[in-house]
Amino acid sequence: MTVTNSLTRQPTKLDYASPTQFKFSILKLPKVEYFCTSVNIPGVNLGETTQATPLKKIPVPGDTLTYEPLQMTFLVDENLENFQEIHGWLVGLGFPRDHREFTNLLSSGNDRFPTRNTSNVSTEAGKSKFAAADAGPTLSDATLTVLSSKNNAQLEVRFRDVYPTGLTGLQYDQQAADVDYLTATVSFNYLIYDFATVGSSTTSVTTS
Repeated sequence: MTVTNSLTRQPTKLDYASPTQFKFSILKLPKVEYFCTSVNIPGVNLGETTQATPLKKIPVPGDTLTYEPLQMTFLVDENLENFQEIHGWLVGLGFPRDHREFTNLLSSGNDRFPTRNTSNVSTEAGKSKFAAADAGPTLSDATLTVLSSKNNAQLEVRFRDVYPTGLTGLQYDQQAADVDYLTATVSFNYLIYDFATVGSSTTSVTTS
């Protein structure tokens, strides 16, 4: 029979998580992060399969994780500068008018990839002379910092290889009864996210 010790099973933190105490930073969008009003920690789903038997099928855990999108809502400044930051990123990824729009997006990441070698890479998106273009400048990292009840940084949620997939529109209305400042929501895809203690160079995975 399994014996458990109730004293070792008590929680160490009894305060509840507040939805208003957080900070969000994303390297490629400094003007957007300043006006951030909400952001989520995406859900995670594990696929499953079943083992056939003559009776009931036995559920078996899958081996592939599916992450829900990262979504951030922000107040739009009156010059639409932060809105244009995301719009320009999307245009660079989709290059709707000219392949040079993708090239310009690559060039905008040179501050984070100063040693990137482009001499052997074609300037036309999707094609290369001798090597594929480094996708690093088109991506960004993001960090959600969870604050304590006293606004001290407690935990970091680190997102790797973030890129936008959608941006909501803006609705102007002369008949609005009151000034309700414009907001927009941007959706991101990413490689993975991990948890880490504040300032740590490594992330951690809690298993039980």
